[in-house]
Amino acid sequence: MKHPPRYKQLEELVRDHSERKGEIRARLKEFAAVPATEYFYELVYCLLTPQSSAVNAGKAVEGLRLADLQGSPVKPVGILFSKTHYIRFHRTKARHLLEAKAQFPGILSILLRGGSSMDLRAWLAGNVRGLGWKEASHFLRNIGHRDLAILDRHILRNLRRHGVIRTVPATLTPARYLLTEAAFRRFAHAIGIPMDELDLLFWSRETGTILK
Repeated sequence: MKHPPRYKQLEELVRDHSERKGEIRARLKEFAAVPATEYFYELVYCLLTPQSSAVNAGKAVEGLRLADLQGSPVKPVGILFSKTHYIRFHRTKARHLLEAKAQFPGILSILLRGGSSMDLRAWLAGNVRGLGWKEASHFLRNIGHRDLAILDRHILRNLRRHGVIRTVPATLTPARYLLTEAAFRRFAHAIGIPMDELDLLFWSRETGTILK
């Protein structure tokens, strides 16, 4: 397939994907196998990640799980404010967690009812406080949905690196998010690598790991 001339450094990208595709595809299979009983804590994780490290968010989720946030009257703020896994804006995020907990039976019903990934993302971003388009995409990817871009700074930097976008935008409105995602999807199609695999590849380039 002939690649559009604006795309850059494709040989390096194809080589990187070839080296890591086994691990990347195994991770995507893990996401697809997540049971509905885990959806609540996957949502918690994605509510905690904005402006906090994925590692710290993961540690905080384990603390919240041990305290049984979903089933007990736990106040999460103390668990988020920790020297070992500090979560930025912990008070605000603690409120978001409690609101999501109260909403979760309805959220789960929507998820189990089915529908397109894009429709579910729009509903989540519009109805769950603290969950923007990036976080809603992240949550859905982590429970097995495909073909949604998680446009964080790591992904955007790599899209610029390969000529998919000219600049990294300071902010992403919903309309700009969809335009950038569409450009990412066209790029993935042009080079013959699924967008979901590119997402994890770009993340691993920046962080050294293939996390969720």
